[in-house]
Amino acid sequence: MLVECSVYSLLLCTLGCIVIFFFLLGNLWGLLQATRAILAPFFLPHEETSLVKKYGTWALITGSTDGIGKAYAHELAKRGLNIVLVSRNEDKLQKVAQELELKHSVKTKIITADFSMGPKAINVIKDEIRIFDIGILVNNVGKNYDYPMFLHEVSEKDLWDIININVGAVTLLSRHFVEEMKKKGRGAIVNVSSGSELQPLPLMTVYAATKAYIKSFTTALRYEYAKDGLTIQHLSPMFINTKMNQFSHRLQVSSTFVPDATTYAKYAASTLGKMDVSTGYWTHGIQYFFMNMVPVWMRTYIGGHLNKSFRQDYFASQAKQEINAKLK
Repeated sequence: MLVECSVYSLLLCTLGCIVIFFFLLGNLWGLLQATRAILAPFFLPHEETSLVKKYGTWALITGSTDGIGKAYAHELAKRGLNIVLVSRNEDKLQKVAQELELKHSVKTKIITADFSMGPKAINVIKDEIRIFDIGILVNNVGKNYDYPMFLHEVSEKDLWDIININVGAVTLLSRHFVEEMKKKGRGAIVNVSSGSELQPLPLMTVYAATKAYIKSFTTALRYEYAKDGLTIQHLSPMFINTKMNQFSHRLQVSSTFVPDATTYAKYAASTLGKMDVSTGYWTHGIQYFFMNMVPVWMRTYIGGHLNKSFRQDYFASQAKQEINAKLK
């Protein structure tokens, strides 16, 4: 009996060690990539660092008139790339294009496209960029809930738009550009996801599910085209001070853990070509690491609790606005 217990304990111990080993191995690989990215200029001085020489002269960025997309456009332009800006608001596109040209002396092109229209928007982009050699595609466009809501509170149109924009756009654009990049033997696709991919997220249920799709999609895509010399990067930011998070005043104050879009994009762009998977920002990497250690059921509970508090922030803000409006 004692021998049986010892064998059983040994098997459990061995199984536990194997699980811990693979968990640590996955995180260690990310740490090694990050370390290499930081130290490469010192130990690999001849490694190609110019994004223009590595991928080409043009980058296309979706959702490029606000937040991460706009800031990322500035970072790539700073590195000498010409920028194709894609969004649904032509006035904002014109304004950002002028900023890039004046500040960084690069060429720009604007494309007005509404990704809620599905394949129609993709066809517009295909027609507009026929003569352009796009070396970098940044799939940044995304749609979130206006504020944390239960599923029945979200309109059918908004739900459909979230799926079309967050899933459809990244899939169809990647399909088109990866084919072109494969022919040339070079190119980079950056798919911007979210920390909400880590677990089911109550009160942002559909949004988080679309981000889990992007994580899975990008990982598989990298495997498919690794032999063709393409860079397929997965970015997974945590909270950033952008308009998308304006439902809570706590997320509209920049800090070490909630950077503004400019700060975030500066770090995120520097990981391109160096890290396949990244949160894009050092404090987000710390958060992601420790969250990944917690069981999924606990992450789901914490996420739901946090979103309930953000929901209260939103309603409190709306009530305050109504009172101020009445007093005027």
